[in-house]
Amino acid sequence: MFGSGPKGINAYVNVGIETGVVAANPNKLIVMLYEGAIQACYSSIVHMQNKDIAKKGAMISQAIMIIESGLRASLNKNEGGEIAQSLDALYIYMSDRLFTANLKNRIEPIQEVIRLLADLKGAWETIDKKNVTANATENKFVETRLRA
Repeated sequence: MFGSGPKGINAYVNVGIETGVVAANPNKLIVMLYEGAIQACYSSIVHMQNKDIAKKGAMISQAIMIIESGLRASLNKNEGGEIAQSLDALYIYMSDRLFTANLKNRIEPIQEVIRLLADLKGAWETIDKKNVTANATENKFVETRLRA
């Protein structure tokens, strides 16, 4: 009845991702970018170990694209001040490390970038949890006031 080929599975995964993006708040979108970059980095390591140079390069390119076109492009350097400037420099550093890893076929720089991305992702997840808690508290307050 349903196709079980890779196209069907990929379509299902894409719908899940697209639904997540549509429903996500800005903080969650940033977390999703970190997750995508981390996953691309892990995939590049697997392809490097399997000596699949083309797929390794594609995954490193994907990670760099997420960092540059997603994370770095989302920075507001005018309003973000020193934090935005520091993140910008860190994103440039990560892209350079990934580029070096690709050229020299080395895993260590990719692992370094994964650690950096994971640390930043954790910070954004903490921010998001605090926002969810604050919004829930605010909603309860509003509901209580409306009932009164």
